[in-house]
Amino acid sequence: MTLRILAAVLPAVAFAQSNTVTERERMLLDRIAALEERLAAVEKRLPATPAQTAVADPPTPGKAASALPDTTVSFYFDGYYGWNRNRPFGRENRLRAYDVLSNSFSINQTGMVVERAADPGGGRRWGYRLDLMAGQATETLQGGAPNETRPQVYRNLFQAYGTYVLPVGSGLSVDFGKWASALGPEGNYTKDQINYSRGYFFHFLPFYHTGFRGTYAVNSKLSAAYWLVNGANQTEDFNGFKSQLGQVVIKPAKGLSWTINYYNGQEQRDLAPDVYAGLLLLPVRPIPRARFHVVDTYAFWNATDKLTLGAEFDYVIQSAASNGPRQRVTGGAAYLRYQLSPKTYFGQRYTRLHDHGGLYSGTQQKLNELTSTFGFRPADGFETRLEYRRDFSNTPFFLTPAPGALAKHQDTLTLGLLWWFGRNGNW
Repeated sequence: MTLRILAAVLPAVAFAQSNTVTERERMLLDRIAALEERLAAVEKRLPATPAQTAVADPPTPGKAASALPDTTVSFYFDGYYGWNRNRPFGRENRLRAYDVLSNSFSINQTGMVVERAADPGGGRRWGYRLDLMAGQATETLQGGAPNETRPQVYRNLFQAYGTYVLPVGSGLSVDFGKWASALGPEGNYTKDQINYSRGYFFHFLPFYHTGFRGTYAVNSKLSAAYWLVNGANQTEDFNGFKSQLGQVVIKPAKGLSWTINYYNGQEQRDLAPDVYAGLLLLPVRPIPRARFHVVDTYAFWNATDKLTLGAEFDYVIQSAASNGPRQRVTGGAAYLRYQLSPKTYFGQRYTRLHDHGGLYSGTQQKLNELTSTFGFRPADGFETRLEYRRDFSNTPFFLTPAPGALAKHQDTLTLGLLWWFGRNGNW
């Protein structure tokens, strides 16, 4: 179309340049100029031709993830092979929370974490977190029949809670749902722990709670928290009483953190478990009230860029009835982590636990464990750990190849393999 217009315009322009322009010719030239302006306006409104269309950049993970702004989605896998020098009958490593099997390739955990943290400074006072898990550790960590009335319902749901930050002072953070316990310094995700295996107190103290918790940062060096929950490892309560936890976290100096916890509640059923599944088959017998008390404190100090030191102390009392005999667990642990190189580190843990009345192990004994771990992380997202651990007691307790025969110690060697990845790598 443009070529036809130019063919008509050029003779007129040439004629105008070589001769005196008449009034009629001037009108024609003005009309041609107006038509050119209209044509240019029409071409601007037309869609671009394929040759003029810019090639779009291929989608990237970051652009795809923008559908969930400020949300981290992470995945993890934790597996191991363990060897027990005792060659225990049934291949069971006693007093282990996660690495429970010997002479077996095992999947400890695999799962997914979805989190959108509250950001009051950015105008968002609410947040959410969901942790789903499966694997061998789920049987230890989740839904034990002594604590849960319907363990199968919540077994794969490790954490699920919503957060709202109230505009009180520096911000009062309130959570509702199910979350990991703060009793004891060791946690669920192996990649964030000093050692591959967990110590006695991680195995003994509560793994999770369900209810309300509030946390308030008084200043950069002091924060306090209060929890009102169903109980220890109870997604649904099995009595009419609620448990409570008070916590203070003190950070007196850079690299130093000290946590103090006090937990108490009634951890026995208020009705005899003659029946469950919602049916009443026998007369209900009330059980006398009894309390469960935990004093738990731990501190960690980043002494240098390479060296971290930690210590833990626990005192636990429980009685089956308010007028019954008391069982106690006392003891503590020491931790050390040293970064040997940018990719390798060494971790050490020593734990001593006095099990008065068999509250933890079912046997009255004095337990000790010494654990040494070498970790190698060639890249963020993959790590391998080689660990030697020795458990020993003042009484025969650990399994041997002969059924019924017990030893005072067990020695294990474990190779752990960890993978994790996520949009921002947050846990």
